[in-house]
Amino acid sequence: MSPSSEEKNMKKWKTPLWAAFAAALVVLLSGVAALIYLDELYPVGLGPRQPIPFSHRVHAGVKTISCFMCHSEAPRSSRAGIPPLETCLLCHSRIIRTYPYIARLRGDAALNRPVIWERVNWLPEFVYFDHSMHIQRGIDCGHCHGDVSRMDRVVKARKFQMGFCIQCHRYNRATHDCYTCHR
Repeated sequence: MSPSSEEKNMKKWKTPLWAAFAAALVVLLSGVAALIYLDELYPVGLGPRQPIPFSHRVHAGVKTISCFMCHSEAPRSSRAGIPPLETCLLCHSRIIRTYPYIARLRGDAALNRPVIWERVNWLPEFVYFDHSMHIQRGIDCGHCHGDVSRMDRVVKARKFQMGFCIQCHRYNRATHDCYTCHR
């Protein structure tokens, strides 16, 4: 008995199982590579992991809390400052009290134990920068720090190099005297 022409055509187009598996694997790996390339699977640009997962997006964005509620030193000092735990507890003594990190925060405050935050932005010691002077002149925090209201974990938005500062000073007609920033 000889095979019919229909059986010959089916054998001709029948793909071995290993080839189908290999093709599916290639498609899957291509999809994963595309997700990584598009920053969907492993997002880049997250700031440093903090001891308590504080979201600026939620606090400054969704809840529209002013930068100065937490960074209260910025309008009157060279440093913006990190808020004491009591500032956090102004709200969190009543709001989402049972969330594990908030409970930990309350425990740290009760024991007078500070939370050691990972610093995101800093300047070399030979550079003097005064937050209050810039705020009093109407410079928005986002100009240097980026749109933190869209960041869960804050990233360094700018490279604080001399060229960035000089360009801003020129644009705002501020002094270029070296001793203003280098003391």
